[in-house]
Amino acid sequence: MLQEGAVTVDCESQNERIITVFGSSRPRENEAEYQQALELGRSLGEAGFAVSSGGYGGVMEAVSRGAKDAGAKTYGVTAEFFKAPLNGWVDTEIRMKTWQERLFELVRMAHGFVACKGGTGTLVELAVVWEMLNKSVISGKPMVVLGDFWTPILERVREVELGPASQWGEANGKLVHTMATPQEAREFLQRALLKESP
Repeated sequence: MLQEGAVTVDCESQNERIITVFGSSRPRENEAEYQQALELGRSLGEAGFAVSSGGYGGVMEAVSRGAKDAGAKTYGVTAEFFKAPLNGWVDTEIRMKTWQERLFELVRMAHGFVACKGGTGTLVELAVVWEMLNKSVISGKPMVVLGDFWTPILERVREVELGPASQWGEANGKLVHTMATPQEAREFLQRALLKESP
């Protein structure tokens, strides 16, 4: 049952642990990036996580589909700004007015994050979460990037963050963790959030 309008998801009262997955809308079903996101969604769902995404196609569709295959709850946070249809594997749509509100709702409702390969939109999402963690605007929400696509950007930014002494979080340890496979991402998030062995 899809819900439209200003839906507020109270994750704590529902005893859910929600992972927000960021990624490109471009990958199609026969492409490796789609299949990787499908595997990620399934793995997260099997571990007991609910999954949220931007609700549209590509990685967002694949991760929602994988989570549904595993019997997990799925959320799609959409925006009036975008004209694309909601993908068919979303249980609950949370409709926001602007893309900015959409992004901050995806951050607010999540207990952890995974960023897959993507373009400028995914880059913004990764950067916003990283900055919020770095400045302690949010805490206790682990951030994972899947694969090595983002490695050059992470390394260059860390040259600045780890340069002169800083009071900010990244200087005290990595806040964004790179995992090679969906299973590694799942296991890391399990250890961080479910406090149990994978």
